[in-house]
Amino acid sequence: MNNKYYNTFKKLGLNISYYRREQNITQEALAEIVGISRLHLSRIENASVSASLSIIFAIADALQIPVKNLFEFRT
Repeated sequence: MNNKYYNTFKKLGLNISYYRREQNITQEALAEIVGISRLHLSRIENASVSASLSIIFAIADALQIPVKNLFEFRT
């Protein structure tokens, strides 16, 4: 992704990965719940692609966390 928001998407992806791993959920399982491919989820986590709001909302629902948690970036 060549985007001026790359660093933000990278932090978002790291948070998705963090919460997913905290709950011992595989990429494949989370992707299935959300309705996307495992490859797409991997690309979101690695900031290779951006994520739509509907996918971000679905990920937060699947992880049973508030959406805002995905945007609370650690420094």
